[in-house]
Amino acid sequence: MSTAQQILQQYWGYSGFRPMQKEIVEAVASGKDTLALLPTGGGKSICFQVPAMMREGLCLVVTPLIALMKDQVENLNKRGIPAFAIYAGMMGKDVEKVLAMAREGDIKFLYVSPERLQSRRFLWYCEVLPVTLIAVDEAHCISQWGYDFRPAYLQIATIRDQFPNAPILALTATATPAVQKDICIQLQLRAPNIYIKSFARPNLSYSVLEEESKPARIRAILDRVPGTAVVYCRNRRQTQELAGLLQAQGISANYYHAGLPNEERNARQSAWIKGETRVIVCTNAFGMGIDKPDVRLVVHADVPDSVEAYYQEAGRAGRDEQKAFAVLLYTQNDLEQMKARLELQFPDLDTIREVFQAVVNYLQAPAGGVEGVYFDFDFNEFVQRFKLNVTVAHSAIKIIEQEGVWQLSESVYMPSKAEIITNRETLFEYENINPRLDQLIKSLLRTYQGILDMPVPIFEKQLARILNCTEDEIVDNLKQLHRQAVVRYYPRKDSPQLSFLQERPRAQQLRIDMERLAQRKKIMEAKINAITKYAQNADVCRTRQLVGYFGEKDAERCGVCDVCVKEDRGKLKAGEFGELAKAILAALSEKSSMQNLMQKLDAEESRILDTLQFLIAEGCVLRDGDGLLFAAKP
Repeated sequence: MSTAQQILQQYWGYSGFRPMQKEIVEAVASGKDTLALLPTGGGKSICFQVPAMMREGLCLVVTPLIALMKDQVENLNKRGIPAFAIYAGMMGKDVEKVLAMAREGDIKFLYVSPERLQSRRFLWYCEVLPVTLIAVDEAHCISQWGYDFRPAYLQIATIRDQFPNAPILALTATATPAVQKDICIQLQLRAPNIYIKSFARPNLSYSVLEEESKPARIRAILDRVPGTAVVYCRNRRQTQELAGLLQAQGISANYYHAGLPNEERNARQSAWIKGETRVIVCTNAFGMGIDKPDVRLVVHADVPDSVEAYYQEAGRAGRDEQKAFAVLLYTQNDLEQMKARLELQFPDLDTIREVFQAVVNYLQAPAGGVEGVYFDFDFNEFVQRFKLNVTVAHSAIKIIEQEGVWQLSESVYMPSKAEIITNRETLFEYENINPRLDQLIKSLLRTYQGILDMPVPIFEKQLARILNCTEDEIVDNLKQLHRQAVVRYYPRKDSPQLSFLQERPRAQQLRIDMERLAQRKKIMEAKINAITKYAQNADVCRTRQLVGYFGEKDAERCGVCDVCVKEDRGKLKAGEFGELAKAILAALSEKSSMQNLMQKLDAEESRILDTLQFLIAEGCVLRDGDGLLFAAKP
């Protein structure tokens, strides 16, 4: 059997593991239950993909992120590794086929959502699936102490009973000591090996600024920090407004949120990844599963609801281990509004049932048998039609989802599908009856394998190129074939989808664990207090504050955050700083690159960088559009 190193080289082309990956891989490959805490961008997927390739059988991967599922499946397939995903929006026949392939041993990785584990079809197949490893991504979701608790994760432990010899690898980027303990208990990990990589990011400079004029400050920060940037806002409207302001000032920027059409989201994300767009202004719908190592700046224009969320989002900067910046902007009103929203985020039972009834009225979903049916769900239209408070409605929908009643996929994309449902004789007749449709039928048969047996994804643009016509013509022709019962055509969907995970109950029969909800409210209140304390504490190193929250009590000061910079500036003013600052300003009387500046100065690189950072922060040194440094005029 190949070693971990050989597999890593053969399939991923890497000559060596990142820190701690090898130990985790070896523990999992030897059959040990394992909990691994690796920061965002720390290479978590390698930790289960490599040992799965070392073991016989199927690796079952549980993750709540549809976009990440699809991305990893695509990447594995490109490496010649058979992988499939079962996610919201799939047709029953497609799910059946994937599970049948998994049963026969034709799949190495099967990605599923936690909600899928509760379906009767999946539970039936569990008896015959050759699962030899279970990987649980975003494992903090299993803990009520976590910032994104999902009760569906609690089903994972019961699934394990079906595969007693399969080790579990639980993975997360953010878990406090209480969450770590809860993960081990809830997943019933047996004598687990626990690996925790330090939460400290030495290359990432954290800053917090109390700021009333946020757009102006963001513009100033972008002027000082060159390179790709992400700006997080709390709501969709703010992303559009702020991106517009930046564009008006000549900055390459665009906005992103889950309400945009799928093609538009993909185009904007792709432009940012390629560097065609410098700044993406977004909600927290952006960034999960995106691997762009050279992000130089992450700005939070609004305060996130927890330290965990802030750490994960800020951690998207500087994954290439080069210097990067994370800036949190806040006002006192922001902090007060965050606490005020807490009451709206935890409505009473009557309010939750009222929102539930409004949703089923909006969907026109009858009581009883709608399990597995997918409904288009436009949240903004919904709240406007029923005149609901946005925060209350969103929170009630989330609470009902956490109870396992339904699932809302806010950024689901279901490509068009088609299946030829008539016999071959009828198909042959089309050559004479309708040559135009005959060409389309032949293109479908040649281009999409399996279309005679089951619905398969098709792409209208591709067919339009093949037949040298417009996409609209292809759609019209497919609809005509559908009406003639030759092809069953399912047009693509990129709107949010709500699906019921059980028979739809009546509103008054809706059961909500209000005791657990009250406990969740207390936990959320503690998290808000923690992020508020972080924002207001300008006396303790930012890195020390963050890693201390996650249980690292003896971390060294980072030396690069706003608190450390302020302390060091005071220490250096009387001596080394003054001389070095003069030398830097003299060297920058003409524009210079960072490399040329280093060559001109006779000092330790770290001291030059620290002093230069002070000068930039004070506005004494500026950068032009090409990233060249120059001394500001007195």
